[in-house]
Amino acid sequence: MTIPPIIPQALPPAPPQRPEPPRAMFSALAIAASGLSAQRVRMDVIAQNLANAETTKTPQGGPYQRRTVTLEAVIPETITSTTASAGSPVATGAIPAPGAAVPAGVVPPAAVAYGSTPIEMTNDVGGVRVASIGEDTSEGALVYNPGSPDADKNGYVRMPNVNMTDELMDLMNARRIYEANATVFQVARAMLHKAIDI
Repeated sequence: MTIPPIIPQALPPAPPQRPEPPRAMFSALAIAASGLSAQRVRMDVIAQNLANAETTKTPQGGPYQRRTVTLEAVIPETITSTTASAGSPVATGAIPAPGAAVPAGVVPPAAVAYGSTPIEMTNDVGGVRVASIGEDTSEGALVYNPGSPDADKNGYVRMPNVNMTDELMDLMNARRIYEANATVFQVARAMLHKAIDI
């Protein structure tokens, strides 16, 4: 008796992977949290400037140089996964900017055939972040103080370029923005609690 050979059957195609659902419910919390973190860094740097407003000698030599914080926006990257009516993915790629060239292999949402279902999600919720902490290179005022060990031959001492009024104004500005972000965070959290109760 001869046993017929076993012919391997082709496996069914794997179902398309479902994209990660959007995090729209929590994006407001994340954006407000990024604002809180950025303003906290600003307040820390302002406090450092105020603490060193009279520091005429640093380990690097010379008076203390005022620190500045540069913030930048975090632009969320939107990904579009377009699935046709039959369930097979048509195209996946980043949405090009208006007027920009469409990358190869990417079908913009407007060019997708009728009957397809575009699904958009974000890799990042956006917000703000600290781009850099730099130094203000302007020179501070010269103060006549011949008794200071940091005085030059004419008796003048180069002071830090920290203006107390400017620092206090920046501190008030950072505090107000911090409070605004904290309010947004609390309101968004309360809305999420209400949505859970529904």
